Amino acid sequence: MPKCPRCDKEVYFAEKKTSLGKDWHAFCLKCEKCKKVLQPGSHAEHEGKPYCNNPCYSALFGPGGFGRGGAESYKFN
Repeated sequence: MPKCPRCDKEVYFAEKKTSLGKDWHAFCLKCEKCKKVLQPGSHAEHEGKPYCNNPCYSALFGPGGFGRGGAESYKFN
């Protein structure tokens, strides 16, 4: 039985969400920054960890600089 990478508990077939090559509990597949619950295939990944595409991934790892507008113009600390 596969184990969830976030909580390290067994993931049963009925509750499994497969993303990033691993099986997750639906409530454990969350953005590392804002903790928003994500859907498989609709998020970004950095170093094996899931992030929501906008604003978290864009702000943390996207292009930066003044005047770009949107999430890219702000950097999280």
